[in-house]
Amino acid sequence: MPPIRSFQLLRLLDRLTRRKKQLIAVAADMLALPFALWCALALRLGDWTPPVLVFWPAFVVSVLVAVPVFVRIGLYRQVIRYIGNDVVFVVARGVTITALAIAAIAYMIPLAGFPRSVPVIFWALAFLYVAGTRFAVRNMLHQRLRAGSAKLPILIYGAGNNGADLSRMLRLKGHYDPRGFVDDDPQVQGSLIDGLGVYPPEQLARLLDTTGAKEVLVAVPADALEDRRRIFEILEPHSVHVRLIPDIAELLSGRQGLTSIRDVKVEDLLGRSAVDPFPDLLSGQVRGHAVMVTGAAGSIGSELCRQIMRQQPRALLLLDHNEYGLYEIFRELQQQMVEHQQRGDQEPVVLVPLLGSVLDHGLIVKALQAYQVETLYHAAAYKHVTMVESNVIQGIRNNTFGTLYLAEAAVEAGVRHFILISTDKAVRTTNVMGATKRMAELVLQGMQEVTPETTFSMVRFGNVLGSSGSVVPLFQEQIERGGPVTVTDAEATRFFMTIPEAAQLVLQASSLAQGGDLFLLDMGEPVKIVDLARKMIRLHGYRVRDDADPDGDIEIEITGLKPGEKLHEELLIADAASSTRHPKILRAEETYVRWPELRAALNTLEQACETFDYAAIKAFIESLVEGADLSEQLADLTQLSAFCSGLSVETRN
Repeated sequence: MPPIRSFQLLRLLDRLTRRKKQLIAVAADMLALPFALWCALALRLGDWTPPVLVFWPAFVVSVLVAVPVFVRIGLYRQVIRYIGNDVVFVVARGVTITALAIAAIAYMIPLAGFPRSVPVIFWALAFLYVAGTRFAVRNMLHQRLRAGSAKLPILIYGAGNNGADLSRMLRLKGHYDPRGFVDDDPQVQGSLIDGLGVYPPEQLARLLDTTGAKEVLVAVPADALEDRRRIFEILEPHSVHVRLIPDIAELLSGRQGLTSIRDVKVEDLLGRSAVDPFPDLLSGQVRGHAVMVTGAAGSIGSELCRQIMRQQPRALLLLDHNEYGLYEIFRELQQQMVEHQQRGDQEPVVLVPLLGSVLDHGLIVKALQAYQVETLYHAAAYKHVTMVESNVIQGIRNNTFGTLYLAEAAVEAGVRHFILISTDKAVRTTNVMGATKRMAELVLQGMQEVTPETTFSMVRFGNVLGSSGSVVPLFQEQIERGGPVTVTDAEATRFFMTIPEAAQLVLQASSLAQGGDLFLLDMGEPVKIVDLARKMIRLHGYRVRDDADPDGDIEIEITGLKPGEKLHEELLIADAASSTRHPKILRAEETYVRWPELRAALNTLEQACETFDYAAIKAFIESLVEGADLSEQLADLTQLSAFCSGLSVETRN
C-alpha cells in the first residue's frame, strides 16, 4: 500500500474509540491465528491444501485459547503507539500456552496424522505475526507523526541506556527527530539502536551534513562531569547547537518534561569535580546556631542561605536592602523548610527577613541581640567595578565602612564568628572596588587584635559563574542578540567557580577560623576570556566570524581594558599560603595595619568622603592598601573633585 494511503488508513483508525480499536485487534487475531496453524500444516506436509476439516478441533482451540489468554495477560490493553520491547515477553507467553493447548488437543482426541512438529512451527509463525504486526503498526504511526510534523533533526551523543531511552521518548513526543547516535565506545560503533546507526566522533562532520541535524543532545549523566567536558571539547569545533538532557529517570517518570532540555552553560564547561564536603566543617558554625547573612538576596548570599538551611540552624536572619529580592529568597526558604518538614528530615527554623542596609547600625545591633546571633556571614557589597568607579564614595561607605559598622555591631551584640566574603580584586588592586574590599579585610584583621571574643575571618575568591557581577550573563545576552561578543583583551584571564561550590567552601572555611584568618579558595586554573567566548558561541550552534572565517555568524570584538580592570587576577598579595584540613581551602599569610593606626586612618578617610575630597581619597587608598595603583582613576577623580568643589562654591554663594 502506498505510504499516503497507509497514513490515511492509520488516520481513520486513530479516530476510533479505544474500545473499537481493541475489538479490531481481537478480530484480526481470530482470523490470523487459524491462518498461522494452516501455514504450519502446509509447511510441514508440503501441501498447500492440508486436511483442515480433519484437524478442525486444533483450529478451534487456536482461537478459543489464544484470545482469552491474550486478554488475561493484558495484550489488548497495550497502546500500540507506545508499546515497548516488553510486549515480546507478553506475546511469547500467550503463543506458548496456545501451542501447548493445540498439542494437547491433538493427542487427547486424538487427531490421527497430526504432525508433532506443527505446534512448534505454529508457535514461531504466531509469534512473528502477533508481535510483528504490532511493531509494524507502531512504526507506521511514528512515521506518520514524523511526516505530519516539522520536527527538528538531531543527533544523540551517547548510545547507552540513556541515549536509547531518550530516542524512544523523542519519537513519541516532542519536536525532535533523532537521526543517529554518536559514541566514542568502539564496542557500540557500527551497531543499530532503535533503528538508528551509531557512529564514531570522527564521522561527526559528515554525519551533520548528511542528516541535516541542527542540534546534538548529550545523553550523559549529570554527575559524569569529566565525560561531559570531553564531549564538549569534541563538539565545539563543529559549531553545532549542543543541549543537555536532565536525568533520564526524571524524564521517564514524568517529573521533568522535554522542556527541561537546556543549553550548555558555562558551569558545564568550567565546573570542576567537587570535593565532597567535610560534614563537621559544613555544619560547624551553623547547626543549632542563630545565623545572619547580609546581602541575602544576592547571588552568593542567597546560596549561603540555602545551604545554611540544610544544616538546620536555630534561626536564620536575612538582611538586604533589595525588597523584592529579599521577598523572593524568604519565600523560597519558607517553601524549602515546608518540604523538608513534610519529609520529616528538618526541624522548624526561625526565618527573619530584615529590610535594611549594613550601615543601619541600630537595626543590626537590635536584631543580633534579639535573636542572640552567633555567626554572621557578610556577603553584602557593591561589586561592579564600573559602578563603583563612578560612585567612589558610596562604594567606600558600603564596602569599607559598612564592614566596620557591621563588625562593631557584631562585637557589641556578642556575635562569636564573623565571616567576610572578599574578592580576588582586593589583591594589588587597580580599581576602587577592589580597594574598598581590601580595606574591609584590613578592618577585620585589625579589629581581631582588640576583640578576641569575636573570631573574624575572611574568604577570598574570584568570579562565580552566574553571579550578577560575572561576564558570563553578558556573553549569553550578546550571543542571543546575534553579537558582537565583547572581550576586553585577547590575553585577559579570570578565575571561575560555581556559586554552590563557593558557598559550600565558605561555610567550611568559617569552621576552620582561629581569628584574623584570610582564607583563599582554590579556583583551579585561570581561564582565557576570549577562549571562553569562542566556546560559548560555537556550542550555541554559531560560527565565530574572524579572519579565518569571514562568513561566520558572530564576531568577537576586543574593546580594551576599562579603567581599573586588570589583565590577570590573583589571589595572593604575598606568596605565602599554608594548607588547611580541606584541600581546596588555603590560609594566606599577609601583613596588615595595627588597629590604633588603622582606626585613625579610617577617621581621615571618612572625613574625606564627607567633603568629597577625591584627591585625598586616592592618596589615602594608595598609601594604605599594599600594591594598590589607582593611576588610571586619577583623571576621573580629579574631575569629580573639581566638580564637587564648584558645587560647594555655588552653594555658599
